[in-house]
Amino acid sequence: MKTELIKKIYNKYNLERSDVFRHQHYIIITRSGIEKIIDIENIFIRYDVLKLEPRYAGVKAIAIKGEKTLETLGSAYKGETFKDGNTNSWYVLEMAQKRAMARATLGITGMYKLGFKSEDESEDFKKSNN
Repeated sequence: MKTELIKKIYNKYNLERSDVFRHQHYIIITRSGIEKIIDIENIFIRYDVLKLEPRYAGVKAIAIKGEKTLETLGSAYKGETFKDGNTNSWYVLEMAQKRAMARATLGITGMYKLGFKSEDESEDFKKSNN
């Protein structure tokens, strides 16, 4: 991704160091960054719970930005071990909702096309404390 385009996006959404970090091939946006984008773009998101079980939740997010609408999904599964699931959290509904929100936001703004991802989308995208 071109440096000038990244700067433009950072400035547009008032993103700070705490809102983004690099991870291998992507620029990862934290929850605070996602919230800033939602606010600046005036995105409205509605959620429908598709499935809720003690270890699994599936959520559909319907994002609206002006005349544009986008539907996407978020899910979370707490397995017996981390290798069996896609989250370490017992708060599977909340994790599914956060993932759906992030995907809807990045999708409706076109930021996926530019190589951005959300830290909530995958445990692999969490910022390392090293």
